[in-house]
Amino acid sequence: MRFFRLSLFRGFGFMVIGTFLGALITILIRLLLGLPAWNAEPVLVAGALLGAIAFMFGTGVMDDWLKWTRGEDTPEASVDSEVEGFRRFIHVSYDHKVIGIQYGLTSLLVLFAAGLFAMIFRTELAQPGLQFLTPDGFNTLISLHGIVNIGGILLGVAAMANYLVPLMIGANDMAFPRLNAFAYWINVPAIVLLLSTILLGGVDAGWTGYPPLSENLAKIGFSMFFLSVYLIGLSSILGAVNLITTIIRMRAPGMSLFRMPIFVWSVLATMIISLTATQLIGLSFQMVLFDRIFGMDFFNPNQGGNVLLFQNLFWFYSHPAVYVFVLPGLGIISELLPVFARKPLFGYRWVALSSMAIALVGFFVWAHHMFTSGMADFLRVPFTYSTLLVAVPTGIKFFSWIATIWRGKLSFKTPMLYVLGAISIFLLGGLSGPPNATVATDLHIHDTYFIVGHFHATMFGGYLFPFVAAIYYWFPLMTGKMYSERLGKIGFWLMLLGFYAQSLFQMQSGLIGMRRRIADYDPGLGVDLQQMLVSIAGFVVGAGILVFITNLIISARRGEAAVPNPWRSRSPEWHIPTPIWGHNYEKPFEVIGDPYDYGLEDSAYTNLGGAADSTPGSGPVITEPAAAD
Repeated sequence: MRFFRLSLFRGFGFMVIGTFLGALITILIRLLLGLPAWNAEPVLVAGALLGAIAFMFGTGVMDDWLKWTRGEDTPEASVDSEVEGFRRFIHVSYDHKVIGIQYGLTSLLVLFAAGLFAMIFRTELAQPGLQFLTPDGFNTLISLHGIVNIGGILLGVAAMANYLVPLMIGANDMAFPRLNAFAYWINVPAIVLLLSTILLGGVDAGWTGYPPLSENLAKIGFSMFFLSVYLIGLSSILGAVNLITTIIRMRAPGMSLFRMPIFVWSVLATMIISLTATQLIGLSFQMVLFDRIFGMDFFNPNQGGNVLLFQNLFWFYSHPAVYVFVLPGLGIISELLPVFARKPLFGYRWVALSSMAIALVGFFVWAHHMFTSGMADFLRVPFTYSTLLVAVPTGIKFFSWIATIWRGKLSFKTPMLYVLGAISIFLLGGLSGPPNATVATDLHIHDTYFIVGHFHATMFGGYLFPFVAAIYYWFPLMTGKMYSERLGKIGFWLMLLGFYAQSLFQMQSGLIGMRRRIADYDPGLGVDLQQMLVSIAGFVVGAGILVFITNLIISARRGEAAVPNPWRSRSPEWHIPTPIWGHNYEKPFEVIGDPYDYGLEDSAYTNLGGAADSTPGSGPVITEPAAAD
């Protein structure tokens, strides 16, 4: 069976066997302890955990580590793939570019599933009354829409970081290639477990999983929910260790911190958050899981537990996580604007440091999610001010973008359109943020559709639009083909117009009084039209995303061959043959200038020094190209 030789299928085979063995072992242990043999939740959770571990062994991603434990020689991880074509993306590889594309493809599949959930419950909400969903079914879909989207976004962030960072800093791979592969593949069983919650009673307590509701409902889906997020968090932590080490230790000669591409700065800030904060959501979910499985009482008030402890642990990660989602997107905006404006990035050092400032301040704002939860009144004021303070480094980025655009020679290719769309949408998210940060207004709009509109604007502007821009921009590098500009622009306008209608009507509904996470609403509230328009706009956004995915598939198969460096970029990855597989650069290049001196005659950023020609010293100095006719 040839397909069983591929890591994905072999891993799933091992996962089935491991799940069965884990359940059987748990049953035997229960019998030895004198307990009833069958208790569905602990048996299935133990089976799922062992199944996830077995999946990792089955893929082969741990083979070298197993050899090392036996004292066998384990040479440097090879980036040469034993399979070709699309199969390389469903097989274990240590090439950071393959892993980046694996993350990206998985992210698109996961986001598609989350969007499908949204389309189902938005159809339900298009008019008052229960149409076809039960309240529990609605709550499960809306909960999964939130948490599956978050998982998909984390995968997309990892995709951009894994593919681009080594190329941009002159490294041939990540610092720890085996760990990089492990960090990707652990997401696959995690996603399977997360989606399995639909078959195990659902998760109808919201994407946050707040106890005591998530603790007391006897639905096994909750335990799978907590276990899957725990595994995704493990992937984030391992990826952060790898990327921070790669950025600090593997930059090309001459690439000082303030000669790094701005996207690398944003990834560094993002990974500092991931490394230091992700443990908190893992800990909070593990504690609820232990409450359910072992009868512990971390969050049971009747036994001395405290549900506010969960909220503090959860939001200490989950608000900085917003910056994990958006900082790479803001880095993409700053990376692409100079290319399409043919101007230097205005205030490069300030933009770089603003990412670090956002990461730092982001750790001091979590409690604004708890203004209505019964927290001490005297804590509200400092958290209000700390939340508003985030606007300062974010504002630095906006002023830089405006100054970079000002009097530039703009080219409105599809990536640039998505960048401009991202700026305008993220501005909407930013302007709708202060009412949530200040106590007086938050007490009225908390848990209304105003929050839904604000958060979607932040995610679409800070992540989704930049993510699509990045895929279109680096698509020629990844595939050697050009995408269709016509389809790219059709998808952009569908997504932009659909999103603005969706988000603005969500905010208006919230101001009228529409609560979030409800399956039905009173026709007398006066939000019937708004909810119908939100649903229609959501389908328009979905149509735009389908056009985008169609464009990728058709262009990857039958697109025109890409010309070298179609964007006239100064970045080194565009000056080597594409598509790139295996090692990135034959010889290390030297950084001799600043990365964004577009439009400055004869300015140079890198001397490739042999990357394009193996003769010593024969590599070209990459200078600002002449303006196109």
